[in-house]
Amino acid sequence: MTITSTPGGTRTEQPPAKGGRPARAGRSKRRDRVTEALWGYAFIAPIGLGLAVFYLWPVVQTAYFSFTAWGAFGGHTWSGLDNYRRLLHDSEFGQAMVNTLAYTALGLVSIPLAIVFAALLNRPGLRGTGVYRTLFFLPVVTMPVAIAMVWRWLYNGDYGLINYLLSLVGIDGPNWIADPHVALYALVAVGVWSSIGYNLVIFLAGMQAIPKEYYEAAQLDGAGPVRQFFSVTIPLLSPTAFFVSVISVIGSLQLFDLVYVMAGSGSAARANPAFPRLETVVQLFYDRAFVTNDRGYAAAIVMVLLLVIIALTAFQFRMQKRWVHYG
Repeated sequence: MTITSTPGGTRTEQPPAKGGRPARAGRSKRRDRVTEALWGYAFIAPIGLGLAVFYLWPVVQTAYFSFTAWGAFGGHTWSGLDNYRRLLHDSEFGQAMVNTLAYTALGLVSIPLAIVFAALLNRPGLRGTGVYRTLFFLPVVTMPVAIAMVWRWLYNGDYGLINYLLSLVGIDGPNWIADPHVALYALVAVGVWSSIGYNLVIFLAGMQAIPKEYYEAAQLDGAGPVRQFFSVTIPLLSPTAFFVSVISVIGSLQLFDLVYVMAGSGSAARANPAFPRLETVVQLFYDRAFVTNDRGYAAAIVMVLLLVIIALTAFQFRMQKRWVHYG
């Protein structure tokens, strides 16, 4: 406090409060951060609400239904772990899981094939690249049901085009979808054919993002095209390959439409001797949920599939540290 003399008398002045200005500045910064956070939440609210309503809530509801038993005319009662106990002793579910995992593993062959085709299309001076890209990508924009119907006709053992072409060279082709020994491989071939275009476009974009300086340096060291492909392209393309592998595994584990159209469902499908080798987990889920109306058991099936997808995805993320090279 200071006292000063003036013509009108004395005046007392209070000193400014210590830290007053920094305190006001701190409150202003906090207010700005809160405002920014509120605006951020406001912008993501529509998407967040959509995710909560159409994704998170169905998962929670399905998890609840997996602990219930449903009647033939609707309504459900709490049954605890009964549905999961049934799964442990259900040989059909075990076979469906084996089929799904086998399809997923065999379907990964589309990744190296897509890398090879992308490398061929990425060659400098290649003419008609846009046409080749379009031809490869056509199956991606085609409805899966249409693809399955066309391939079902091609695979037909009596009048299918594949067996007709084989007969021209003296080979008696099998009934591809009805033969238990080849049915799964025939299904994998369709899956690889329909997904290779999507993978190719992603790999092609990844290759074009690799700086040309790396290839110039490798060429100066005497590396030829093949050596450059394995020493430059493949390592720098590993993040793209990791992304494609994760997406491919998740998609393959949810296979349904190809099996439903090519092998059928319900009693008609079970007349097919190869159906036990074709039935997937999602196909079994559909049969239990919408054919036999055993929805509690169907919910347990799909929850186990969700856990398998999470486990395999987590395993892929854990293993990426050993083979994925960033930068």
